[in-house]
Amino acid sequence: MSGPRSAHRSARRSFIDLAPAASARGRVRVPGSKSISNRVLLLAALAEGSTQLSGLLRSDDTAVMIDALRTLGVPIRESDAETGVIVSIDGASTFPRREADLFVGNSGLSIRTLTAVLAFAQGRYRLSGIARMHERPIGDLVDALAAVGAHIEYEAIEGYPPLRIAPALLMPPAASDDTAGARTLRVRGSTSSQFLTGLLQAAPSLAHDADFCIEVEGELVSRPYIDLTIALMRRFGVIVDEERANRFVVAKGARYASPGLVAVEGDASSASYLLAAGLLGGGPVRVEGIGRHSLQGDARFVDVLIAMGAEVARSDDATEVRSPGFASGFRLRAIDADFNDIPDAAMTVAVLALFGNGPTTLRNIGSWRVKETDRIEAMAKELKKFGAVIESGDDWLRVTPSQAPSQPSSQARIEAPIAVDTYDDHRIAMCFSLAIFLGVPVRINDPDCVAKTFPDYFERFESLVKHDRVKMPSNPVTTRS
Repeated sequence: MSGPRSAHRSARRSFIDLAPAASARGRVRVPGSKSISNRVLLLAALAEGSTQLSGLLRSDDTAVMIDALRTLGVPIRESDAETGVIVSIDGASTFPRREADLFVGNSGLSIRTLTAVLAFAQGRYRLSGIARMHERPIGDLVDALAAVGAHIEYEAIEGYPPLRIAPALLMPPAASDDTAGARTLRVRGSTSSQFLTGLLQAAPSLAHDADFCIEVEGELVSRPYIDLTIALMRRFGVIVDEERANRFVVAKGARYASPGLVAVEGDASSASYLLAAGLLGGGPVRVEGIGRHSLQGDARFVDVLIAMGAEVARSDDATEVRSPGFASGFRLRAIDADFNDIPDAAMTVAVLALFGNGPTTLRNIGSWRVKETDRIEAMAKELKKFGAVIESGDDWLRVTPSQAPSQPSSQARIEAPIAVDTYDDHRIAMCFSLAIFLGVPVRINDPDCVAKTFPDYFERFESLVKHDRVKMPSNPVTTRS
């Protein structure tokens, strides 16, 4: 289990310096979707028959999932092709090994889906990760599983990993007017959609003798990720019926069956940074691998770009963005929007707000606080380094960009690189690369944290950026003395 972890950690750079830029143009292909890759890896392992996954993302998150599945005895073969990584998996409805110690790094999706699936695998398993993973809550999921007979213990702090799973005693279905004899489980939806994703993917093991029903209590965050989970389960032969809002049912006897070949589309979250470069740098920037028919919720990020002033064209397999460009004096339109459905892409919007014509407000982003770091706190701190005025609350962030006065003698123009701390959070590293379009040099500390989802991000980003000398707007970034 130490292979993927040590391979990425041993040679990590302390920082990378990015030169100021005034334009961006070109075409680039994004790696496979992390959200799809880790979901189909687990589904293929649970499905009867052999599945070939093409275009799979190769990153820290997929490495720990593959490593975990291999530790559980799942046969997996990897190879490289011109179109990306190909993984072949010989799946089964149960895991060959009934005892295993699994390390999941900082992959929240991996630990939450594996916990749900292993809870009723009738084995003894331990799940752990890096220190930050042990600070990310999992109690809502464990409580939901325990209510139907799972036996899961917290190794250290209640409500948080590491976890120890022992053989379960599955509760019989309860007959009532509401459930009609289905085995019913309830889970809170306000912390993370990954809890529900894990329960949905585990559904066939809970529906072998009765319909299995999941009821979500409270607001469900990141709904598009649930739609993605349901769509992928359908490809593997399991239908999820949403009888009414926040009530999901899988029929008795449902089983996963391999569809044979699954092509993984490009990552919409990763595409957001490159598409945003097309907006700030004028473009055109064409991002291939993510088109108009994407299954991913973060594909809706292009609607935000349009609202802020971008011109967008989409085909089946690509998205292209252009604009007048920030260096020409063009300012993005400030927005006030709810980002409950696309919280990951919302981080890119927070940095775009530095280029706005007024305050931009991001609402309903409370899930940021339980991600790789407390993203509301971290983003607020780093955005202030670029002169922005920041206001924030439990689930919102407002960014008012720097506006230099007509006589900036009381302020000092930024000349040295602005150093951005990344908190071992890949998305912070990637979204702040866009700050170079303010006309200032930017230093990204611990840049190799992007290996979690996009190992060669900076190389692909730099392939688009043009460091030509173009006059910047009259209100440059300033720091208050």
